[in-house]
Amino acid sequence: MRAAAAVALWVLGALIVLVGCGGGSAPKPARAAAARSSASRRRAGGRPPAPFIDPHNIYAADRAGDLSPVARRFPERVYVPNSASNTVDEIDPRTYRVVRHFAVGTLPQHVVPSYDLRTLWVTNDLGNSLTPIDPRTGRHGRPVPVLDPYNMYFTADGRHAIVVAEAHRELDFRTPHTMRLTKALHVPGCHGVDHMDFTASGTRALVSCEFNGRMIVVDLRRERVVKTIVLSAGAMPQDVKLSPDGRTFYVADMATGGVWLIGAHRMTKERFQPTGRGAHGLYPSRDSRVLYVSNRNEGTITLISFRTRRPFRKWRIPGGGSPDMGGLSASGRVLWLSGRFNAEVYAISTRTGRLLHRIPVGSGPHGMCVWPQPGRYSIGHTGILR
Repeated sequence: MRAAAAVALWVLGALIVLVGCGGGSAPKPARAAAARSSASRRRAGGRPPAPFIDPHNIYAADRAGDLSPVARRFPERVYVPNSASNTVDEIDPRTYRVVRHFAVGTLPQHVVPSYDLRTLWVTNDLGNSLTPIDPRTGRHGRPVPVLDPYNMYFTADGRHAIVVAEAHRELDFRTPHTMRLTKALHVPGCHGVDHMDFTASGTRALVSCEFNGRMIVVDLRRERVVKTIVLSAGAMPQDVKLSPDGRTFYVADMATGGVWLIGAHRMTKERFQPTGRGAHGLYPSRDSRVLYVSNRNEGTITLISFRTRRPFRKWRIPGGGSPDMGGLSASGRVLWLSGRFNAEVYAISTRTGRLLHRIPVGSGPHGMCVWPQPGRYSIGHTGILR
Protein backbone atom coordinates (compact mmCIF):
# COMPACT_ATOMS: atom_id res chain seq x y z
CA MET A 1 0.00 0.00 0.00
CA ARG A 2 2.75 2.39 0.81
CA ALA A 3 5.96 2.58 -1.16
CA ALA A 4 9.19 2.79 0.80
CA ALA A 5 9.95 6.32 -0.37
CA ALA A 6 6.50 7.55 0.60
CA VAL A 7 6.81 6.00 4.05
CA ALA A 8 10.15 7.66 4.62
CA LEU A 9 8.71 11.02 3.60
CA TRP A 10 5.69 10.63 5.88
CA VAL A 11 7.79 9.56 8.85
CA LEU A 12 10.07 12.57 8.33
CA GLY A 13 7.00 14.79 8.13
CA ALA A 14 5.63 13.31 11.33
CA LEU A 15 8.89 14.12 13.15
CA ILE A 16 9.06 17.66 11.83
CA VAL A 17 5.43 18.67 12.16
CA LEU A 18 4.50 18.60 15.84
CA VAL A 19 0.84 17.80 16.07
CA GLY A 20 -1.23 16.53 18.97
CA CYS A 21 -2.35 12.93 18.98
CA GLY A 22 -5.89 13.61 20.16
CA GLY A 23 -5.22 11.99 23.50
CA GLY A 24 -7.43 14.13 25.73
CA SER A 25 -10.61 13.11 27.48
CA ALA A 26 -13.21 11.57 25.22
CA PRO A 27 -16.21 13.77 24.42
CA LYS A 28 -19.36 12.37 26.01
CA PRO A 29 -20.95 11.45 22.65
CA ALA A 30 -17.89 9.38 21.73
CA ARG A 31 -17.95 7.56 25.09
CA ALA A 32 -21.66 6.88 24.69
CA ALA A 33 -21.08 5.53 21.18
CA ALA A 34 -18.35 3.24 22.49
CA ALA A 35 -20.67 1.94 25.21
CA ARG A 36 -23.44 1.25 22.72
CA SER A 37 -20.95 -0.49 20.42
CA SER A 38 -19.73 -2.67 23.32
CA ALA A 39 -23.25 -3.71 24.33
CA SER A 40 -24.22 -4.47 20.76
CA ARG A 41 -21.15 -6.61 20.22
CA ARG A 42 -21.76 -8.59 23.42
CA ARG A 43 -25.29 -9.31 22.29
CA ALA A 44 -24.22 -10.30 18.77
CA GLY A 45 -20.93 -12.05 19.58
CA GLY A 46 -20.67 -15.63 18.44
CA ARG A 47 -23.80 -15.67 16.33
CA PRO A 48 -23.48 -16.48 12.62
CA PRO A 49 -23.90 -13.54 10.22
CA ALA A 50 -27.37 -12.95 8.81
CA PRO A 51 -28.03 -14.91 5.61
CA PHE A 52 -27.61 -12.96 2.39
CA ILE A 53 -30.71 -11.24 1.04
CA ASP A 54 -29.87 -12.73 -2.35
CA PRO A 55 -27.75 -15.92 -2.28
CA HIS A 56 -26.38 -14.96 -5.71
CA ASN A 57 -25.27 -11.45 -4.67
CA ILE A 58 -23.28 -10.80 -1.50
CA TYR A 59 -23.83 -7.03 -1.99
CA ALA A 60 -27.63 -7.22 -2.21
CA ALA A 61 -27.94 -5.33 1.10
CA ASP A 62 -25.78 -2.50 -0.29
CA ARG A 63 -28.35 -1.10 -2.74
CA ALA A 64 -28.55 2.66 -3.21
CA GLY A 65 -30.06 4.40 -0.20
CA ASP A 66 -30.77 1.17 1.68
CA LEU A 67 -29.41 2.36 5.01
CA SER A 68 -29.84 0.34 8.19
CA PRO A 69 -31.92 1.86 11.03
CA VAL A 70 -28.65 2.60 12.84
CA ALA A 71 -26.98 4.38 9.93
CA ARG A 72 -30.02 6.49 8.99
CA ARG A 73 -29.37 8.70 11.99
CA PHE A 74 -25.94 9.82 10.81
CA PRO A 75 -25.27 12.95 8.73
CA GLU A 76 -23.48 12.36 5.43
CA ARG A 77 -19.77 12.99 5.79
CA VAL A 78 -16.49 11.99 4.15
CA TYR A 79 -13.77 11.25 6.72
CA VAL A 80 -10.24 11.77 5.38
CA PRO A 81 -7.14 10.54 7.27
CA ASN A 82 -4.16 12.68 6.29
CA SER A 83 -1.19 10.38 6.79
CA ALA A 84 1.56 12.97 6.46
CA SER A 85 -0.05 15.64 8.65
CA ASN A 86 -1.49 13.33 11.35
CA THR A 87 -4.98 14.78 11.06
CA VAL A 88 -8.50 13.95 9.93
CA ASP A 89 -10.64 16.20 7.74
CA GLU A 90 -14.43 15.82 7.64
CA ILE A 91 -16.12 16.91 4.41
CA ASP A 92 -19.79 17.77 3.98
CA PRO A 93 -20.60 16.16 0.59
CA ARG A 94 -23.46 18.59 -0.02
CA THR A 95 -21.21 21.63 0.06
CA TYR A 96 -17.85 19.99 -0.78
CA ARG A 97 -16.34 21.83 2.19
CA VAL A 98 -14.25 20.69 5.16
CA VAL A 99 -16.46 21.18 8.23
CA ARG A 100 -14.20 19.70 10.91
CA HIS A 101 -10.44 19.17 11.25
CA PHE A 102 -8.64 17.54 14.17
CA ALA A 103 -5.34 15.93 15.13
CA VAL A 104 -4.96 12.19 15.69
CA GLY A 105 -2.04 9.80 16.25
CA THR A 106 1.00 9.47 14.02
CA LEU A 107 0.49 8.25 10.45
CA PRO A 108 -3.29 7.71 10.27
CA GLN A 109 -3.90 5.27 7.42
CA HIS A 110 -7.60 4.35 7.25
CA VAL A 111 -10.98 5.27 8.72
CA VAL A 112 -12.78 1.98 9.41
CA PRO A 113 -16.50 1.50 10.22
CA SER A 114 -17.13 -0.85 13.15
CA TYR A 115 -19.02 -4.09 12.67
CA ASP A 116 -22.20 -2.63 14.19
CA LEU A 117 -21.84 0.62 12.15
CA ARG A 118 -21.91 2.81 15.29
CA THR A 119 -18.26 3.85 15.49
CA LEU A 120 -15.59 4.91 13.00
CA TRP A 121 -12.01 4.00 13.91
CA VAL A 122 -8.95 5.93 12.71
CA THR A 123 -6.00 3.55 12.43
CA ASN A 124 -2.95 5.49 13.66
CA ASP A 125 -0.19 3.26 12.34
CA LEU A 126 2.98 4.67 13.90
CA GLY A 127 0.93 6.15 16.74
CA ASN A 128 0.01 2.62 17.89
CA SER A 129 -3.58 3.65 18.56
CA LEU A 130 -7.14 3.73 17.26
CA THR A 131 -9.08 6.99 17.50
CA PRO A 132 -12.88 6.51 17.73
CA ILE A 133 -15.26 8.91 15.98
CA ASP A 134 -18.95 9.19 16.81
CA PRO A 135 -20.65 9.46 13.37
CA ARG A 136 -23.70 11.15 14.92
CA THR A 137 -21.65 14.20 15.82
CA GLY A 138 -18.35 13.78 13.98
CA ARG A 139 -16.52 14.24 17.29
CA HIS A 140 -13.55 12.06 18.18
CA GLY A 141 -12.84 10.33 21.47
CA ARG A 142 -9.96 9.00 23.54
CA PRO A 143 -7.44 6.90 21.53
CA VAL A 144 -7.29 3.19 22.30
CA PRO A 145 -3.73 1.74 22.48
CA VAL A 146 -3.25 -0.89 19.74
CA LEU A 147 0.01 -2.14 18.24
CA ASP A 148 0.78 -1.03 14.65
CA PRO A 149 -2.78 -0.65 13.26
CA TYR A 150 -2.18 -0.16 9.56
CA ASN A 151 -5.67 -1.41 8.69
CA MET A 152 -8.55 -3.20 10.40
CA TYR A 153 -11.30 -5.70 9.58
CA PHE A 154 -14.07 -7.56 11.42
CA THR A 155 -15.05 -11.20 11.09
CA ALA A 156 -18.47 -11.72 9.50
CA ASP A 157 -19.97 -12.97 12.77
CA GLY A 158 -18.80 -9.87 14.64
CA ARG A 159 -16.75 -11.85 17.15
CA HIS A 160 -13.32 -10.44 16.30
CA ALA A 161 -11.62 -7.32 15.07
CA ILE A 162 -8.59 -8.15 12.95
CA VAL A 163 -5.93 -5.47 13.22
CA VAL A 164 -3.45 -5.60 10.36
CA ALA A 165 -0.09 -4.97 12.02
CA GLU A 166 1.91 -4.51 8.82
CA ALA A 167 5.34 -3.68 10.21
CA HIS A 168 5.14 -6.59 12.69
CA ARG A 169 3.85 -9.04 10.04
CA GLU A 170 0.87 -9.98 12.16
CA LEU A 171 -2.88 -10.28 11.96
CA ASP A 172 -3.98 -9.51 15.50
CA PHE A 173 -7.36 -10.94 16.52
CA ARG A 174 -8.95 -8.67 19.13
CA THR A 175 -12.25 -8.31 20.96
CA PRO A 176 -14.07 -5.66 18.88
CA HIS A 177 -15.51 -3.73 21.83
CA THR A 178 -12.36 -3.41 23.95
CA MET A 179 -9.64 -4.20 21.36
CA ARG A 180 -8.09 -6.66 23.82
CA LEU A 181 -5.67 -8.99 22.04
CA THR A 182 -6.84 -12.62 21.89
CA LYS A 183 -4.39 -13.98 19.33
CA ALA A 184 -1.45 -12.64 17.33
CA LEU A 185 -1.26 -14.58 14.07
CA HIS A 186 2.29 -14.22 12.80
CA VAL A 187 2.60 -14.16 9.01
CA PRO A 188 6.38 -13.93 8.42
CA GLY A 189 6.01 -15.00 4.79
CA CYS A 190 3.70 -12.07 4.08
CA HIS A 191 5.92 -9.01 3.79
CA GLY A 192 3.72 -5.90 3.73
CA VAL A 193 0.47 -7.52 4.88
CA ASP A 194 -2.19 -4.86 4.31
CA HIS A 195 -5.60 -5.61 2.70
CA MET A 196 -8.10 -8.47 2.60
CA ASP A 197 -11.63 -9.60 1.84
CA PHE A 198 -13.59 -12.67 2.93
CA THR A 199 -15.23 -15.54 1.09
CA ALA A 200 -19.02 -15.44 0.88
CA SER A 201 -19.20 -17.86 3.82
CA GLY A 202 -17.02 -15.54 5.89
CA THR A 203 -14.78 -18.45 6.88
CA ARG A 204 -11.64 -17.60 4.88
CA ALA A 205 -9.78 -14.39 4.09
CA LEU A 206 -7.63 -13.61 1.06
CA VAL A 207 -4.87 -11.29 2.27
CA SER A 208 -2.40 -9.23 0.22
CA CYS A 209 1.35 -9.23 0.84
CA GLU A 210 2.49 -6.01 -0.81
CA PHE A 211 6.24 -6.37 -0.70
CA ASN A 212 6.77 -9.95 -1.82
CA GLY A 213 4.18 -10.32 -4.60
CA ARG A 214 1.94 -12.94 -3.03
CA MET A 215 -1.36 -13.57 -1.27
CA ILE A 216 -2.09 -15.70 1.76
CA VAL A 217 -5.32 -17.51 2.65
CA VAL A 218 -6.33 -17.42 6.31
CA ASP A 219 -8.78 -19.86 7.90
CA LEU A 220 -10.72 -17.47 10.15
CA ARG A 221 -12.23 -20.22 12.30
CA ARG A 222 -8.88 -21.80 13.13
CA GLU A 223 -7.02 -18.47 12.86
CA ARG A 224 -4.15 -19.81 10.80
CA VAL A 225 -2.62 -19.49 7.32
CA VAL A 226 -3.62 -22.40 5.09
CA LYS A 227 -2.26 -21.40 1.68
CA THR A 228 0.10 -19.06 -0.18
CA ILE A 229 -0.59 -17.83 -3.73
CA VAL A 230 2.37 -16.41 -5.66
CA LEU A 231 1.32 -13.72 -8.16
CA SER A 232 4.39 -12.70 -10.17
CA ALA A 233 7.87 -11.29 -9.73
CA GLY A 234 7.62 -7.62 -8.83
CA ALA A 235 3.88 -7.67 -8.09
CA MET A 236 2.61 -5.32 -5.34
CA PRO A 237 -0.92 -6.46 -4.39
CA GLN A 238 -3.16 -3.89 -2.72
CA ASP A 239 -6.94 -3.81 -2.26
CA VAL A 240 -9.01 -7.02 -2.45
CA LYS A 241 -12.71 -7.38 -3.36
CA LEU A 242 -14.97 -10.40 -3.84
CA SER A 243 -17.29 -10.48 -6.86
CA PRO A 244 -21.06 -10.26 -6.20
CA ASP A 245 -21.55 -13.95 -7.00
CA GLY A 246 -18.81 -14.91 -4.53
CA ARG A 247 -16.81 -16.79 -7.15
CA THR A 248 -13.90 -14.46 -7.90
CA PHE A 249 -11.56 -12.27 -5.89
CA TYR A 250 -10.15 -9.18 -7.60
CA VAL A 251 -6.74 -8.03 -6.34
CA ALA A 252 -5.33 -4.65 -7.34
CA ASP A 253 -1.64 -4.74 -8.27
CA MET A 254 0.05 -1.35 -8.06
CA ALA A 255 3.32 -2.41 -9.71
CA THR A 256 1.94 -4.52 -12.57
CA GLY A 257 -0.88 -2.06 -13.31
CA GLY A 258 -4.06 -4.07 -13.12
CA VAL A 259 -6.02 -6.67 -11.19
CA TRP A 260 -5.48 -10.36 -10.55
CA LEU A 261 -8.47 -12.69 -10.70
CA ILE A 262 -8.37 -15.46 -8.10
CA GLY A 263 -10.94 -18.25 -7.88
CA ALA A 264 -12.63 -18.04 -4.48
CA HIS A 265 -13.53 -21.73 -4.21
CA ARG A 266 -10.11 -23.31 -4.75
CA MET A 267 -8.14 -20.13 -4.07
CA THR A 268 -6.18 -20.42 -7.30
CA LYS A 269 -4.79 -17.70 -9.56
CA GLU A 270 -6.76 -17.43 -12.81
CA ARG A 271 -5.35 -14.53 -14.82
CA PHE A 272 -4.16 -10.92 -14.82
CA GLN A 273 -6.23 -8.05 -16.22
CA PRO A 274 -4.46 -4.74 -17.06
CA THR A 275 -6.30 -1.57 -15.95
CA GLY A 276 -3.74 1.22 -15.58
CA ARG A 277 -0.56 2.30 -13.81
CA GLY A 278 -0.75 2.08 -10.04
CA ALA A 279 -3.98 0.07 -9.73
CA HIS A 280 -4.96 0.53 -6.12
CA GLY A 281 -8.53 0.74 -4.74
CA LEU A 282 -11.53 -1.46 -5.66
CA TYR A 283 -15.20 -0.48 -5.24
CA PRO A 284 -18.35 -2.34 -6.41
CA SER A 285 -21.18 -0.20 -7.77
CA ARG A 286 -24.48 -0.06 -5.87
CA ASP A 287 -26.18 -2.21 -8.53
CA SER A 288 -23.37 -4.82 -8.31
CA ARG A 289 -22.63 -4.55 -12.03
CA VAL A 290 -19.37 -2.59 -12.06
CA LEU A 291 -16.05 -2.66 -10.23
CA TYR A 292 -14.32 0.73 -10.06
CA VAL A 293 -10.50 0.48 -10.05
CA SER A 294 -8.49 3.57 -9.07
CA ASN A 295 -5.22 3.76 -11.03
CA ARG A 296 -3.19 6.01 -8.76
CA ASN A 297 -0.12 6.57 -10.91
CA GLU A 298 -1.96 7.73 -14.03
CA GLY A 299 -4.91 9.60 -12.53
CA THR A 300 -7.62 7.34 -13.94
CA ILE A 301 -10.46 5.05 -12.90
CA THR A 302 -11.11 1.83 -14.84
CA LEU A 303 -14.59 0.30 -14.96
CA ILE A 304 -14.74 -3.51 -15.04
CA SER A 305 -17.95 -5.41 -15.80
CA PHE A 306 -18.63 -8.11 -13.22
CA ARG A 307 -20.52 -10.04 -15.92
CA THR A 308 -17.72 -10.17 -18.50
CA ARG A 309 -14.85 -9.67 -16.00
CA ARG A 310 -13.31 -7.23 -18.50
CA PRO A 311 -12.81 -3.43 -18.56
CA PHE A 312 -15.25 -1.45 -20.67
CA ARG A 313 -14.47 2.20 -19.84
CA LYS A 314 -11.83 4.48 -18.33
CA TRP A 315 -12.30 7.89 -16.73
CA ARG A 316 -9.49 10.44 -16.51
CA ILE A 317 -9.18 13.12 -13.86
CA PRO A 318 -8.69 16.44 -15.67
CA GLY A 319 -5.22 17.80 -15.07
CA GLY A 320 -4.14 14.53 -13.50
CA GLY A 321 -4.21 13.33 -9.93
CA SER A 322 -3.45 10.38 -7.68
CA PRO A 323 -6.77 8.59 -6.95
CA ASP A 324 -6.24 6.18 -4.08
CA MET A 325 -8.79 4.93 -1.53
CA GLY A 326 -12.35 5.98 -0.73
CA GLY A 327 -15.86 4.75 -1.43
CA LEU A 328 -19.25 5.41 -2.96
CA SER A 329 -21.93 7.75 -1.68
CA ALA A 330 -25.03 6.10 -0.21
CA SER A 331 -26.88 6.88 -3.43
CA GLY A 332 -24.08 5.39 -5.53
CA ARG A 333 -24.01 8.51 -7.68
CA VAL A 334 -20.63 9.80 -6.50
CA LEU A 335 -17.31 7.98 -6.20
CA TRP A 336 -15.09 9.65 -3.60
CA LEU A 337 -11.34 9.05 -3.77
CA SER A 338 -8.38 10.54 -1.93
CA GLY A 339 -5.63 12.19 -3.98
CA ARG A 340 -2.71 10.57 -2.19
CA PHE A 341 0.10 12.77 -3.52
CA ASN A 342 -1.91 15.92 -4.22
CA ALA A 343 -3.42 16.79 -0.80
CA GLU A 344 -6.93 16.71 -2.26
CA VAL A 345 -10.08 14.64 -2.51
CA TYR A 346 -11.99 13.87 -5.74
CA ALA A 347 -15.75 13.62 -6.12
CA ILE A 348 -16.56 11.84 -9.40
CA SER A 349 -19.96 11.30 -11.00
CA THR A 350 -20.64 7.59 -11.54
CA ARG A 351 -23.13 8.47 -14.27
CA THR A 352 -20.72 10.37 -16.50
CA GLY A 353 -17.24 9.97 -15.00
CA ARG A 354 -17.04 13.76 -14.74
CA LEU A 355 -15.00 15.28 -11.94
CA LEU A 356 -17.54 17.15 -9.80
CA HIS A 357 -15.14 18.72 -7.35
CA ARG A 358 -11.62 18.80 -5.90
CA ILE A 359 -11.44 19.50 -2.18
CA PRO A 360 -8.12 20.57 -0.60
CA VAL A 361 -7.27 18.52 2.51
CA GLY A 362 -4.21 17.73 4.61
CA SER A 363 -1.02 16.11 3.39
CA GLY A 364 -1.02 12.48 2.25
CA PRO A 365 -4.76 11.67 2.31
CA HIS A 366 -5.23 7.92 2.30
CA GLY A 367 -7.98 5.43 3.29
CA MET A 368 -10.95 7.76 3.62
CA CYS A 369 -14.42 6.62 4.58
CA VAL A 370 -17.70 7.79 3.04
CA TRP A 371 -20.36 7.50 5.74
CA PRO A 372 -23.05 6.31 6.16
CA GLN A 373 -23.26 3.54 3.58
CA PRO A 374 -25.96 0.94 2.82
CA GLY A 375 -25.56 -2.49 4.39
CA ARG A 376 -26.29 -4.47 7.55
CA TYR A 377 -22.81 -4.89 9.01
CA SER A 378 -19.22 -3.89 8.26
CA ILE A 379 -16.27 -6.20 7.75
CA GLY A 380 -13.91 -3.27 7.80
CA HIS A 381 -11.39 -1.38 5.68
CA THR A 382 -12.93 1.90 4.42
CA GLY A 383 -16.39 0.34 4.32
CA ILE A 384 -16.94 -3.24 3.09
CA LEU A 385 -20.57 -3.79 4.00
CA ARG A 386 -22.77 -6.85 3.58
